Amino acid sequence: MDKMNKKEYQKYAEQKVPKPTYFKNILFAFLVGGTICTLGQIIRNSLFKFGLDEKMVATGTSIILILIGAFLTGIGIYDKIGKIGGAGAAVPITGFANSIVSPAMEFKKEGYIFGVAARMFSIAGPVLVYGIGSSIIVGILYLILTKGR
Repeated sequence: MDKMNKKEYQKYAEQKVPKPTYFKNILFAFLVGGTICTLGQIIRNSLFKFGLDEKMVATGTSIILILIGAFLTGIGIYDKIGKIGGAGAAVPITGFANSIVSPAMEFKKEGYIFGVAARMFSIAGPVLVYGIGSSIIVGILYLILTKGR
């Protein structure tokens, strides 16, 4: 057996490493993200037709998109969408729903309390804690600074 030196091995390894497909990844992220945003716009327009005001439409659109993302994650479809769309599936609010439901689904076999409920916020939990905590601090500061006016 012929032994390789470091340079030969490096050249051999470079030939075996798959080349990244940046254009394809960007295209699919754009198409998947655009499709999710288009769905969000369709939901938004539909809610306006029911006569809801801007605040209710924004809230309803977010809730429906989170529900769709969680449902698709639960039945195993959103992970396939994520493999195709990459950041296009991760960035929209449906990706947030996926990040909450995915860890919970992995621990389903441990039961609904100690598995699903306990693991549901393992990824999104810190984001929620710091987001809610910082909003409370900002709210208190706003209250203190504007109370004297």
